[in-house]
Amino acid sequence: MSGGPLQFISRAQWGARPSRYKLAYIADTRGVKVHYEGTFVPPSLAAADAHGQCAARVRSIQASHLADDDEDYSDIAYNLLVCPHGSVFEGRGAHRKTGANGTAALNSQHYAVCALLGSAGLTEPTDAQLAGLRDAIDYLRAEGDAGPEIKGHRDGHPTACPGGPLYAWVQRGAPRPGGGGGTPAQQFEPFPGVAWFKRSPRSAVVTAMGRRLVAEGCSAYREGPGPQWTESDRQSYARWQRHLGYSGDDADGWPGPTSWAALKVPKV
Repeated sequence: MSGGPLQFISRAQWGARPSRYKLAYIADTRGVKVHYEGTFVPPSLAAADAHGQCAARVRSIQASHLADDDEDYSDIAYNLLVCPHGSVFEGRGAHRKTGANGTAALNSQHYAVCALLGSAGLTEPTDAQLAGLRDAIDYLRAEGDAGPEIKGHRDGHPTACPGGPLYAWVQRGAPRPGGGGGTPAQQFEPFPGVAWFKRSPRSAVVTAMGRRLVAEGCSAYREGPGPQWTESDRQSYARWQRHLGYSGDDADGWPGPTSWAALKVPKV
């Protein structure tokens, strides 16, 4: 994956255990800190046919955190985790204080995103993983009000995390991989945020979105679609959310970053 749709794997999908305690709410952060596992990760995890092993590895990380009586973690410490194949696994999620940055103050200042990458074995991030880390950062900005900072765990805390190769990438500004032949992100409209839609915008983006909804068989339009956001747009988008398997409040017709990425609205 390089600039393509977000590959998001929810807690339910990877088989997360319940939190031990209620997770602390956090309204926003200065940004995101990047982590790695800091242990041996088998190089075979990055093989093209090994993606089925990644959820089990995330489950093992959660189990080790829940079993750590000294730290007394509420849950897996990270907000999100990213595997070598570019998938983003939901940890504590957005608007939840991390337990990974070293101190209570540091946990309040930044979210934590962990690459399934080791201090031995698999130590070099794949291009797909770097793209997934950028997807995770963008997700926390859109859904968790993360600020612009991208730092390593070692920034402000005495640790080798996130390892030399990954920290060098952070110091370069955490760029998306430039090659790899993936679909350029510029071909699709970036998610403008749910607040943008709730302001009833008039934009060519709304027209492009509506045309995609019609193409996907999710139209609730009597006429159109057109540039003005209307209740028909919201109802059509709710059909799209239900098409993706969402229900209840998750299918209320207000776009979110995951469903938006899946819709692939062409750049206008």
